[in-house]
Amino acid sequence: MCGFLLSALVKPDPWPFHYRLLFFTVHWPAITVYDNSVYISVSLGVMRCACVAMPLKFKLVFTKSRTIKWLMFLIVAAVLLRLPVLTINRIAWRKDPVTNASTVILASKNQVSMSLIMDILNRITIVYITYVIMIGCVLILSYKLYQASKIRKNCATTKGAYPADKTESEKAAVQGLSSRDIQVVKSVVLVCSIFIIAQMPQVIISTTRLIHPEVDYGKRYHFLFSIFNQIIYTCGYLNASVNIFVYYNCNTKYRAMLRSLLFVN
Repeated sequence: MCGFLLSALVKPDPWPFHYRLLFFTVHWPAITVYDNSVYISVSLGVMRCACVAMPLKFKLVFTKSRTIKWLMFLIVAAVLLRLPVLTINRIAWRKDPVTNASTVILASKNQVSMSLIMDILNRITIVYITYVIMIGCVLILSYKLYQASKIRKNCATTKGAYPADKTESEKAAVQGLSSRDIQVVKSVVLVCSIFIIAQMPQVIISTTRLIHPEVDYGKRYHFLFSIFNQIIYTCGYLNASVNIFVYYNCNTKYRAMLRSLLFVN
């Protein structure tokens, strides 16, 4: 938002530097940080899904040290995937023929080719991978909820005894998913679903640009692409901000901790 405000306000004034210098100084680093938050959200979705799907093996696979290494890898990956646009800009000087004054500008090198590489990596490949992963997590968690509720219902009809035709894993699912566990899984499904909905505009515009290259800045459907980009940014902000309310409503420990941090009794 700082970048958009600068690009709108700085242009009309005779500043000693070009507005694009400020815009891209804050724009692409901010997008890179947001990318990293998306990767972390997807990783958390996978971990929570694994915690429900394979509870006995979870701590052996997702150890503390592996998790820290994975988070470090995600940070490096977010930066590397944005390198094409983080490295194309150069600071240069431009001389005004009227005033004979020099102005600091942001010059671009290999912008077309690097932007194409960035689009293929971040706006197409990564978007589809994260989207498919989160949908898979929601389907697995939903199936586990259905399975647990079905087994609990069967057990209730037999006065708490396990049916003879149930496997050990299904019996363990009954024991492992208490009503509190089910509430946690429901909250995770809700968080993952919010992510899927928030990322849907990005998937739509990525698919549209793949089919119709004219949907882009400076091309035939420039205005439509600009509107979609604003929708994508808005959904991104909502995805980053609405989770706090989901956790506050569904998790008693989270609620107590947040209230203590806010000094609310």
